[in-house]
Amino acid sequence: MNIGVVTFPGTLDDEDAARAVRLAGGKPVSLWHASDDIKNVDAIILPGGFSYGDYLRCGAIAALAPVMRSVIDAAGKGMPVLGICNGFQVLTEAHLLPGALIRNDHQKFICREQKLEVCNTQTPWTRKFSQNEEITIPLKNGEGCFQVAPHDVEKLEGEGQVVFRYVDVNPNGSLNNIAGICNEKGNVVGLMPHPEHAVEEGFGTSTDISHRGGTDGLKFFTSVLDAVVGQ
Repeated sequence: MNIGVVTFPGTLDDEDAARAVRLAGGKPVSLWHASDDIKNVDAIILPGGFSYGDYLRCGAIAALAPVMRSVIDAAGKGMPVLGICNGFQVLTEAHLLPGALIRNDHQKFICREQKLEVCNTQTPWTRKFSQNEEITIPLKNGEGCFQVAPHDVEKLEGEGQVVFRYVDVNPNGSLNNIAGICNEKGNVVGLMPHPEHAVEEGFGTSTDISHRGGTDGLKFFTSVLDAVVGQ
């Protein structure tokens, strides 16, 4: 299966995302921000980083890039799309997901291993998780505080669009401890933590079981491969 990984100027984690796809058994395909050609991929990842230096607003300039016209069109037709950290910010700026990511409530950049609760296992990116499963993956952001209008948060909560929730600590002040959401169809998912950094023994997160042994992030990528095969 071919999984597209988009690179914008300032993207940092595209190679990490591509490596995660390979470890899951897929074929990563590089997609360039200035081209609207998404090369017949089966799913798309918008990775983390600081697209266009985070000028204006995080993700705001990237959301207008030529590649995003094709991403928006493909998402509308049901293609699985995952936005990680800055990619999540791009998805909100492109109106593929509701809400906005603003400055952390403590006004500081944070980097930590973060526990999450998996609240929705019906998306292409989460189908290999168990409902309410707790996972640990890295988090690193300065503008990760998820906010949305009151009527929209009621809709997200009521219709099962909250996909991940922070556990034990809310690291950035996000509304309702929300760490990740999906669109109404469930094919577009965005989250602030970084699953691509927890995909291989010895390089993942530290857990109660093993130091640097956490591979909870790998299920994101095996999930989407399974979802695409099952279409």
